[in-house]
Amino acid sequence: MSKEDRTRTSGPGLRTFSQIADWVGLSAAERIAILGGSGRSTYYHWMKKARERRPLTLPLDTPLQISALLGIYKALTILFEDEDQALVWLKGPHQAPLFAGRSPLTCILTGGHDGLMTVRQYLDAWRTNTTGSGGLECQFEIVTENDLHFI
Repeated sequence: MSKEDRTRTSGPGLRTFSQIADWVGLSAAERIAILGGSGRSTYYHWMKKARERRPLTLPLDTPLQISALLGIYKALTILFEDEDQALVWLKGPHQAPLFAGRSPLTCILTGGHDGLMTVRQYLDAWRTNTTGSGGLECQFEIVTENDLHFI
C-alpha cells in the first residue's frame, strides 16, 4: 500500500474502525491493541485527526489491522440477521478447536494481526462454505445452527 493510498484511506478507515469498536463496546486499550499496540497518546492523536478530517498517514500495519476488522464486521453482518446475535457469537466462548473455549473477540485482542486474520478467515470460510479446500480454513469446524445458543 503506497503512502498516498494510506493518506487517502487512513482517516475514513479510523472513523469506520471507531464505529465498529463502539458497536462491539471496546475500551480504549482494546482499540489500541487491535490497531497494533500504538501508544495511548498516539491513538488519541490519530483519532482527533480522523474526526477533524485532517491529513493523516497511518503506519503500514495499521490499515491492515483495520481492513481485517472490516472483513470480520462484513462477515458477521452477512452471517447473522441481527447485530445482537453477531455480538453474542463474537463475545461468547466456542468449543471449536480454533478457539478452545475462548471467544473470537479474545482471539482478536490477544492474537495481534494473526488473531484478527484467524477470525476473519474462519468467518469467511463459514460464510462461503469453503472449509476443507486447503489452507488454514480446513482446520476450522464450521458453526451450525445447533451450536448457537442465545440467552
